[in-house]
Amino acid sequence: MLVMNNKKSNFIKANRIFSPIREYAWLFTVLVAIGGQWVPKLGLLVLFVMISLMVTAFFNGRYWCGNICPHGSLFDKLLLPISRNMKIPSFLKSKVFIIAFFIFFMFNLIRRIVNAASWWGTLDFLDKVGYIFSNTYLIVLIVGGILGVVITPRTWCQFCPMGTFQKISYKLGVLTGVTKKTEKKITIEDKEKCRKCGRCSKVCPFQLNPHMEFSDNNQFDNIDCIKCATCVKNCPIGILSLKNKKEMVFK
Repeated sequence: MLVMNNKKSNFIKANRIFSPIREYAWLFTVLVAIGGQWVPKLGLLVLFVMISLMVTAFFNGRYWCGNICPHGSLFDKLLLPISRNMKIPSFLKSKVFIIAFFIFFMFNLIRRIVNAASWWGTLDFLDKVGYIFSNTYLIVLIVGGILGVVITPRTWCQFCPMGTFQKISYKLGVLTGVTKKTEKKITIEDKEKCRKCGRCSKVCPFQLNPHMEFSDNNQFDNIDCIKCATCVKNCPIGILSLKNKKEMVFK
């Protein structure tokens, strides 16, 4: 169902929950961020998340962000209904800000891990490391939650360090040629059929503009596309799909 937001916003609050994983993954965020304050070892689960998102990105870009990410699930499922759903400030999308925040994040993360290393060999070591990641999840929950309500649900995702990791992994996949066979992209059946209504842009969680950026091969090549298929589900004439190059055979 589509619900028009207030008059100050041109974006549409479209239902973004299409799979059980995407709908309920937010429970993992709550478990780690809040439960980890009492059971720090829960934070160690974040290490598996980091490995998984980098592996999936190598083959299929930022697919994790749009289909599996626990924080993304929380933003889309719980925050969208109460979000102002406004335009994301340009500076939050800028390369300078994204790189600066990534460096800041990694510096603090490494510094805290080095400090925890002093507990190596003790029974508390895993708790100390787990607590670091649990706290990180809690910070994302709080900061990302505030930004999600005040601006739009996926505001944090614009400069999320894990998103940056994914883009780095994805570029390695592109360099090795792996993504040519595995990556699925938003694909338009025929650019001539597009009405240029902009519905795909208005419902896009990242506020991208697919209808204005389809390449000559009829695919949307933006590296920030999270392949959530929200635009596919909401195209009024049904000419969008999520396909890799091998699947680009239209009737």
